[in-house]
Amino acid sequence: MGKRRKNNLQLTFNILPVDEKATRLAVEEYLEIVRQYRQIGFVRREAAITQSYTYREHQSTNAISKQTEEIATYNVDKEAELQAKDRLLDMAMSKLSSMQHEVIQRSYLDNEGEFDYISCGEMGISESSFRRIKADAISILAVALRLAVIREENDGVAVS
Repeated sequence: MGKRRKNNLQLTFNILPVDEKATRLAVEEYLEIVRQYRQIGFVRREAAITQSYTYREHQSTNAISKQTEEIATYNVDKEAELQAKDRLLDMAMSKLSSMQHEVIQRSYLDNEGEFDYISCGEMGISESSFRRIKADAISILAVALRLAVIREENDGVAVS
């Protein structure tokens, strides 16, 4: 067998004082958002035809409600944000090895929701290897997506 090469991103990740649990949760949340976007797309908000009556005392602020403007701005901004997240994930996934890419794809991005032990059997690797590959891939994605949560050593508070 050949010599196992380590990814450059992985080497820098091991030096940092990273909160691994918080980082893993951040990456999993990011992957879930992208998975939902890829499956169902963006669901636009719509303005209500008639607003419900609410009593409003007129004060000196002269503030008015701009429901349609706020909804239109949200729809444009949120869709652009989701598209940017999708593109960024594609670029980050291209930096993974083929095995890491397949593990992340099966575990988080496919809509089948199969268990890890089933994926292990189909890929022909042990569960411990699967977990190790998955942890390495998540750490690389965390650095590439800038989701790594860094621990502060002096007060123990996590800062990203």
